[in-house]
Amino acid sequence: MVRLPLTPAEVERGQRLGALLRRARGDRSMLDVALDARVSPETLRKIESGRVATPAFPTIAAIADVLGLSLDAVWTEISRPDRCAEPARSRRRAPEQVAL
Repeated sequence: MVRLPLTPAEVERGQRLGALLRRARGDRSMLDVALDARVSPETLRKIESGRVATPAFPTIAAIADVLGLSLDAVWTEISRPDRCAEPARSRRRAPEQVAL
């Protein structure tokens, strides 16, 4: 099966998801969160870095549960329209500078 390339909007949404999960993880180690969510640390690393822009729903549900995030909050954060015309990489900020 051939997978179609992601749209720029899907890539941006994946980056917002990764940023949200990194902020919510805070000081917890990636390994601890991944093991608690029963996903591999590499999967969590790829999601947080935006390399997996469209992860499976059960994966996100498990990670959100471990981090104490509601799926409604996750969806609200990642689906918000982009309000800035700059490329995504120039808008990145350190996790501690972004409020939930």
